[in-house]
Amino acid sequence: MPDEKVTINISEEQIKKPAKEPKKDVGTSKKWLTVSIFGAVAALAGVACLVASFLIPKEALPDLTFPKIPSSETTGEKVYSNLTGLELANADQKTAPAYCIQTPNGTDGARPQSGLTDAGVVFEAIAEAGITRFAAIYQNPSQAVIGPIRSLRMYFLDWDVPFDCIVINAGGSADAIDSLRAGGYKNLQENYAYMYRGTYGGRLWNNLFTTSAYLQQFANDAGFTKSEIKGFARMTPDEAKRKFVDSTVSEKINITKATEKDTSARAAEVARTVFNFGGWDMFNVVYDYDISSNTYKRTYADGEPHNVYNCPADNLGERNPEDVCSLVQLSPSVVIAMVVEERRAADNYHENITTAGSGKAYVFQNGTVTVGTWKKDNRESQIQFLDENGAEIKLIPGQTFISAVPNYGSVAY
Repeated sequence: MPDEKVTINISEEQIKKPAKEPKKDVGTSKKWLTVSIFGAVAALAGVACLVASFLIPKEALPDLTFPKIPSSETTGEKVYSNLTGLELANADQKTAPAYCIQTPNGTDGARPQSGLTDAGVVFEAIAEAGITRFAAIYQNPSQAVIGPIRSLRMYFLDWDVPFDCIVINAGGSADAIDSLRAGGYKNLQENYAYMYRGTYGGRLWNNLFTTSAYLQQFANDAGFTKSEIKGFARMTPDEAKRKFVDSTVSEKINITKATEKDTSARAAEVARTVFNFGGWDMFNVVYDYDISSNTYKRTYADGEPHNVYNCPADNLGERNPEDVCSLVQLSPSVVIAMVVEERRAADNYHENITTAGSGKAYVFQNGTVTVGTWKKDNRESQIQFLDENGAEIKLIPGQTFISAVPNYGSVAY
């Protein structure tokens, strides 16, 4: 990093308001008009050169080639995932079974989790005592180890249902289990025909795992062979590429001090985001925007990177992730904070979160933020993210992390 600090300020007014048009001088002579037009063109060319050569050099732009989920060769029209917006290899993958896996995040052996790199959407919320938990939604997973698997909460069920997924859990709060049964939702409870316990004692009770092969086997055995996912509004990969370039070289960026050094580092300075759940730094989250990959590096506020085990291999049998997987840092493409009404439950330990209604939302993608609202009508309906004009915000393709930040927490960027 250079010693000289370079600051890029993004003015909220600049984001909201279009650039003002210059006033027209009706009495201007033809000669002066010609000179003015020439000068304006030259000035615009100069600004374009400055942006292209200094602000975001060509070599600093990431290769935004969005991956296809591996499968058989693609034929016919392009097919996009309702879960991630990524292009799929064939139409069958679009309606393949989805799995909503309740995954712990405590410091009592839950970390590092395994397989989260494959989840298309991940919800994050407090489970109890300030400790966060995930509901990770998978479709067409290819992980040899996925987990750990823990208990279900009512609000996770509310977020899971629109994905038409198989809810996968090991027990849960009484209201969540009652609602799961009453609703007749697809479900796989703790079951050693499709799950297994790891042998490492350090994980304590956070050692229940599954595999992609086991999940597919259960879906076949139970007859849950299709999911009709209600997804979020998404851009196509081509739209996302254009949007990235537009947001990178637009008038939204105001340079207050400029050098030709370390452009990517300066871009990251304006894209550090902190989600405070109102508790300990070991659960509060920091996202650092990485322009080279157009993703957000996830770290805990205590400085610990959120590393997880990635196991993209054939079925390895019932193995500990520590034995067969490699660690990678979670780096989602889209990060969303939705502010929710939250309070302690009657037992003064668990949480009650209001999931239907609306609240403030912050959508981070392409190194920018859109402040708007989230809206959800009922359990069966999908969440909508709306801008300040009420239009639905289109998300770029890729993994999306959604954090339910309590009304007593905070979002800083």
